[in-house]
Amino acid sequence: QTVGREILLHLIDFLVTSYRRDPIITRLLNNTRIHIMPTMNPDGFEATKVPDCYYSRGRYNKNGEDLNRNFPDAFENNNASIQPETQAVMNWIKNETFVLSANLHGGALVASYTFDNGNSATGSVKGYSRSPDDDVFIHLAKTYSFNHASMYKGTGCDNRQTFPEGITNGYSWYQLEGGMQDYNYVWGQCFEITLELSCCKYPPAEQLEKFWRDNKVALIEYIKQVHLGVKGQVTDKNGNPIPNAIVEAEGRPHVCPYRTNEQGEYFLLLLPGTYVINATVPGFKSMLKTLEIPNNTGNFSALKHDFSFSEASIGSTVASCPKTPLYQEFERASAAVKPTLHILVLMTVMLVIFK
Repeated sequence: QTVGREILLHLIDFLVTSYRRDPIITRLLNNTRIHIMPTMNPDGFEATKVPDCYYSRGRYNKNGEDLNRNFPDAFENNNASIQPETQAVMNWIKNETFVLSANLHGGALVASYTFDNGNSATGSVKGYSRSPDDDVFIHLAKTYSFNHASMYKGTGCDNRQTFPEGITNGYSWYQLEGGMQDYNYVWGQCFEITLELSCCKYPPAEQLEKFWRDNKVALIEYIKQVHLGVKGQVTDKNGNPIPNAIVEAEGRPHVCPYRTNEQGEYFLLLLPGTYVINATVPGFKSMLKTLEIPNNTGNFSALKHDFSFSEASIGSTVASCPKTPLYQEFERASAAVKPTLHILVLMTVMLVIFK
């Protein structure tokens, strides 16, 4: 996508030239690990010889596949053949501890948030597919929208389509199977939103500078949101990190439980408030800690809280979530027994852990 590609190149230039000149950017870079991928589909970009505002061959790679319909889906079997570009991104997500991300598109002007797909277990029968962290996603989308030059106005690209406050739940807009956004949230433990940045997919070159100006503040403010919530490390009695320990806020367990990385680190994006954080190492009693989480984005550091399992002394435990559509089991259990949603999510989490 031309606009997103150009904006990200401008962002790279802005960050490196502002370092040690701008105190905010300097603090941001000193406290934040930032990865930028200007394009995921170079084949598609090169294939677009005659740009068109509303349609282009650039959506597809050389094999004719739409990469944003190509990821494993948490709700239904995605029969698309995984493309090399998709696999490379999946490997990247697996090998890094990403916490917050955004993917950039064209064709509309809106910040869209997960879930893009859904079923009755996530509320799709009401036209909205709600994730356990819906409040955080709404905040992230609004952070971008309200710092953008005009997205927050919600006027859309034509009279038929409007987006109040410039945001939308992905499923409410249109259902999408195999998207990167849902994959990253479910399997990558990374909160991702989709940014539609231009009504015209291929605007005239002279307009690209204005697109950068319109998005510059929003991009920086969005990156700062990675410092929401709480982070820390889980260690054993010898102070060694415990990988694959489950750390989640009570009341919002993920269908694929969020776990510590190889360094025993966890990161949970949460809005300011009081939360009970549950740390679980298989075979040992869970540790619960009530935390008052402030808004630390201005300090460029989430609240820090470590968990030490004094009885535990274990090596790395291998744990992974299957790539099967996890929410299928969720929906079937919901239809069969109709327990409360909270208990249902816990049942599914246990099922994934011990399967």
